Amino acid sequence: MDNKLNEIRRKIRFLRAEMLNAEDNIRKSVNRDEDCAEAALHLMAMRVVMLGLISERNRLGGEERLLNVDERLKLDVRAAGRKSSNAAPAAKTRPVKTSQPRSVSAGAEKARGRRER
Repeated sequence: MDNKLNEIRRKIRFLRAEMLNAEDNIRKSVNRDEDCAEAALHLMAMRVVMLGLISERNRLGGEERLLNVDERLKLDVRAAGRKSSNAAPAAKTRPVKTSQPRSVSAGAEKARGRRER
């Protein structure tokens, strides 16, 4: 049953990508004032297939609970993208402290000197 569930999830992922592509093409057609009725009907047919796949996935016990806004905000999505603890730490740099304001730094003075010559 896990194989069947994974196959359905794979189909759903593929269909979502196809639907996003179709929506993008419809948007482009609308912006060019072209007829997009056929593409819209195709998109609606894909939505019917998607509903069938989702109901089949849920029937097999693979239902995914949708989070509300508060629950999504509480999730630390950055934690999933972090590197493992085995990775080398990033080199830390200190900002160079200057006694002069930024506009009168050594680089700015050199640039002024070249312009005056």
